[in-house]
Amino acid sequence: MMFEGFDVLSALATLAACLLSVVLLLAVSQQLWQLRWAATRDKSCKLPIPKGSMGFPIVGETFHWILEGTTFHSSRREKYGNVFKTHLLGRPLIRVTGAENVRKVLMGEHNLVSTEWPRSTRMLLGPNSLANSIGDIHRNKRKIFSKVFSHEALESYLPKIQLVIQDTLREWSSNPEPICVYSEAQKLTFHMSIRVLLGFCIADEEMNHMFKSFLQFIDSLFSLPIDMPLSGYRKGIQAREALQKGLEKAIQDKIQNSQGKDYTDALDVLIESSKEHGKEMSMQEVKDATLEFIFAAFATTASSSTSLIMQLLKHPAVLEKLRDELKSKGILHNGCLCEGVLNLETIMSLNYLDCVIKEVLRLFSPVSGGYRVALQTFELDGYQIPKGWSVLYSIRDTHDTAPVFKEVEKFDPDRFSQERCEDKDGRFHYLPFGGGVRTCLGKQLGKLFLKTLAIELASTSQFELATRTFPKVTTVPVVHPIDGLKVKFFGLDSNQNEIVTETDAILGSTV
Repeated sequence: MMFEGFDVLSALATLAACLLSVVLLLAVSQQLWQLRWAATRDKSCKLPIPKGSMGFPIVGETFHWILEGTTFHSSRREKYGNVFKTHLLGRPLIRVTGAENVRKVLMGEHNLVSTEWPRSTRMLLGPNSLANSIGDIHRNKRKIFSKVFSHEALESYLPKIQLVIQDTLREWSSNPEPICVYSEAQKLTFHMSIRVLLGFCIADEEMNHMFKSFLQFIDSLFSLPIDMPLSGYRKGIQAREALQKGLEKAIQDKIQNSQGKDYTDALDVLIESSKEHGKEMSMQEVKDATLEFIFAAFATTASSSTSLIMQLLKHPAVLEKLRDELKSKGILHNGCLCEGVLNLETIMSLNYLDCVIKEVLRLFSPVSGGYRVALQTFELDGYQIPKGWSVLYSIRDTHDTAPVFKEVEKFDPDRFSQERCEDKDGRFHYLPFGGGVRTCLGKQLGKLFLKTLAIELASTSQFELATRTFPKVTTVPVVHPIDGLKVKFFGLDSNQNEIVTETDAILGSTV
């Protein structure tokens, strides 16, 4: 018995020694990891590298970022300041907040910095994407893409966008159960991208299959770039391949059935614009462009649409003020949306609606920021940004800390009114669409979609929160309610119910 007790004690001592060795090894490896990145500072620059933590070897702080969500960047900003270092998605990264700091980064494109998304994002979006292009290639692509979002193009898209939104709201209202707004908004923006922007006529079954593949694709864009079975990155590659296959078939079907269209979609404009600039697009370039169109119009617009609905629920006075403006402009009469009055000029004349959308995008910017890489060592806030390091400029944190905005946590559309105009002092305090030479080309389309949705909600819908309290909001990968926002939509106005609008049939007959 004595020897047995001795054996147990010996085993425990051995286990303790092993655990201690593992702890020491982790501590040493983490210290070496920190030193490894400290050694990359530019020796010719006397300024220090920003404060912060590089996390654990290889993975850095990626898992902290995923698990902490909303609080990850804000907690580190409070601890280290507006410029701090970290290590995310396989790259050393410096996070930048504040109008002046962001201005220097955005206006330094092609000189101080260049675009560089995380490796997983670059690989999944493809080499032909606008997001990945640099230099003269980027400039030429922007010229080609700019026609897609011109005033004339938006006028062409608007009636179809309105039809898709009306059909969706009618479907939500006919559902006896509360809907998950975020999930349904994703379907809405995907539907809008496929049917309106790209002009594809796809059967519902194939549409659902593509939608599921695209959700997997989006979920994998910001994964660790590890190509292993069951990894997020591998799933993203598989989803991309499935999407490319479906898109190629849709493109070929569209070419074969191009007769009888009554409007020009974004893909038509892009292909024609490319020809005008002396370059006919290959099938692979067309597929990459269609994938990027969906990517640009999908997640951020679904996020902002959900945020818009949540704020209208929280602030009924804002909704009533919207309705008053619609009545004053002759858009809303006797509780009904007047037929044929909604056009681009009318929408642009709605000043309060514009304030509402601006405030949604200020307080709930869909994405946290944009990625760049330092082309040379430069200074920010008294720190050196070493050449070769990734730089993530912050949109949301810059909005939250901008001194020009009063009571920044309050939803207050009137802050953007002509009387107050809190954003007049410096354009880099407010940048939901980025800035500089890489300002989002689709920003006018995004705002048009949100404004049209708000008009339809204010004109024809009644809705209420289906839970006792409003859900918390997370910011990863885009801003969205944790439970998706459960809302009960009621029947549309009686006059509207008499109108039979089969959006898919109408769109299908035109494409």
